[in-house]
Amino acid sequence: MTPTPETIDLLIEARWIATVDQDETLKNHAVAVHDGRILAILPTAEARNRYAPAARHVLDQHILIPGLINLHTHAAMSLMRGIADDIPLMEWLQKHIWPAESALVSHQFVLDGTRLACAEMLRGGITCFNDMYFFPQAAAQAAGEFGMRAALGITTLEFPGNYASDADDYIAKGLAAREACSGNPLLSFCLAPHAPYTVSDRSFQRIVTLAGQLNLPIHCHIHETCNEIEDAIKQHGRRPLARLQDLGLIGPSFIGVHAVHLNDAEIAQLAAASCSIAHCPSSNLKLASGFARITEMQRAGVNIGLGTDSAASNNRLDMFWEMRMAALLAKGLSGDASTLPALEVLRMATLNGARALGLDDVTGSITPGKSADLCAVSLGDTDCQPCFDPLSHLIHVAGRDQVSDVWIAGKCVLEHKTLRIGNEFHLDASTALWQNKLEVCTGSNAA
Repeated sequence: MTPTPETIDLLIEARWIATVDQDETLKNHAVAVHDGRILAILPTAEARNRYAPAARHVLDQHILIPGLINLHTHAAMSLMRGIADDIPLMEWLQKHIWPAESALVSHQFVLDGTRLACAEMLRGGITCFNDMYFFPQAAAQAAGEFGMRAALGITTLEFPGNYASDADDYIAKGLAAREACSGNPLLSFCLAPHAPYTVSDRSFQRIVTLAGQLNLPIHCHIHETCNEIEDAIKQHGRRPLARLQDLGLIGPSFIGVHAVHLNDAEIAQLAAASCSIAHCPSSNLKLASGFARITEMQRAGVNIGLGTDSAASNNRLDMFWEMRMAALLAKGLSGDASTLPALEVLRMATLNGARALGLDDVTGSITPGKSADLCAVSLGDTDCQPCFDPLSHLIHVAGRDQVSDVWIAGKCVLEHKTLRIGNEFHLDASTALWQNKLEVCTGSNAA
């Protein structure tokens, strides 16, 4: 007697599946999804016999991968895309970005900017982003509207801004936002001290205490430029990482952003402490910050994820771009073409990012029991032919334009390259409004 097929919500059949937690790329397999979670991965023919799905999605020219995880961004700064290009970091911050933020950043600015960022990220297969910015409840609202997974920063600086008056106020408002968002399973939080040059010892010590009490990651810019290190030595008598070590920040919950200028001892220190790094290759290059020693970090055992940084310093929230850039830079700088093969780069953009955020039991790989955060990438275009190795094609041939469908917790948020939500927010109109205000504020004027 033939068993009755099991009723499930969704069956996704794909030509190839890269689960990420396995080395092998599966061919002609299917992913069974129910109640937002992955039930099983099995050969397509077997899946058709075993399951009776409410919806079936056939991807006969696609590779199915975990949703991409953007481990470092400032999402709302998408409204500042291209506002001050070709300028060194500190000049860019002090003369352009910080004055513009002081004039215009508000709850509505962050809401509209994060909506714009969510639309861009979803179209590029990003299902989760780790954000560091102001008004996190506005970012939470935008992420919720688009059905995105997000880790939101309890951003901390010493100087006042439109959002908070001092470090204690930043922390208090961030913790209140966390409490207000506690009912959304797609949202988590990180403690996000901006950088060693903007946060005091006292504030760092409080952040360490909170991280231990609340079991939250710590997300912080570190060793981004040579000037940052030189200034730290003058002010504190030691390099920034040594200062953070002395203050108790360096441990398994620490996510160091950029980490461009590390010596051998610091790489060993990060590895020994089970830290994570958010590697942002495009932003590092565009701001001329330098070349992160990714090959050495990887060999030492540092957990490395990938981030875009903001659209103001990149200028796109494109993880396909970051994957290929990371791979090519590592090969070129190391002189070893075998460095960062395609699967390892994909892990950096998925499972490693989830691990850094403490979400690796939830997302980051196509694994039974995990959330169905999935991204379908078409390799059927003429530009992608012939295809001998789908994983290599994913990194070195395909781009975000090949992303066709995206699911988060089993819900389709991008279908046949069309967002399932977003038109009602009139993103073109709101972006044009903010552009006009930024042009007046900064004295710039687009043709």
